[in-house]
Amino acid sequence: MSQHATESAATGKAEAHHVPPHPSVAMLLANFVALMLLLGATVAVAEINLGKGNFIAATAIAATKATLILLFFMNLAFSKPLTRLVACAAFFWLLILFGLSFSDYFARSWLR
Repeated sequence: MSQHATESAATGKAEAHHVPPHPSVAMLLANFVALMLLLGATVAVAEINLGKGNFIAATAIAATKATLILLFFMNLAFSKPLTRLVACAAFFWLLILFGLSFSDYFARSWLR
């Protein structure tokens, strides 16, 4: 008997189990390559003096890497809608915290 179907003792009919979709190996490898390229971009941004732009560029790269990890390695792209909603709410809260941190960072020009 298949691992995806079981036979009900009472009815004798096969019942299908729900197997959630997951990313393919090719998709995971593409994600890995993208993360490695973003790692290289992080190192490049750290070596180049962009002034105030270093912080913004590094944060944008980090947010992109976090999004890729959330979507594919944590299977958020293939999750149920409620799980996606909770993750989006948490990510929105993180954006609020980043926004408050940025506003504090840019408001402290008198310290520089």
